[in-house]
Amino acid sequence: MTLVLVLAGGAVGAAARYLARLVLPWSTIWVNVGGSALLGLLAGLGSQLPGWVGTLVGVGFCGALTTYSTFALEAVQLNASRSRAVAVLYVAVTLCAGIAAAVAGVGLGRLF
Repeated sequence: MTLVLVLAGGAVGAAARYLARLVLPWSTIWVNVGGSALLGLLAGLGSQLPGWVGTLVGVGFCGALTTYSTFALEAVQLNASRSRAVAVLYVAVTLCAGIAAAVAGVGLGRLF
């Protein structure tokens, strides 16, 4: 059952990531920050949620939605094609916004 939940969440997360790439500029930042916020929210809610929700949404959906590998590749490509400053800014914004979103998600989850 766990594998089915991960696969189902992953299918939806991967499709959402693909669609985000079609419609959003800088989509990798958006999906990584959004996924961090959602995962933080799940963590903040903790035991209030049934275990299967963490498996389906946390591991499956967020795991497929967010992408460290694309983030790393885009940073390398920005460094090669534009300038080191743009690449550093991209990395800093992604990391800081992702961590802030996770912290905010945990805080929001703990309110409930």
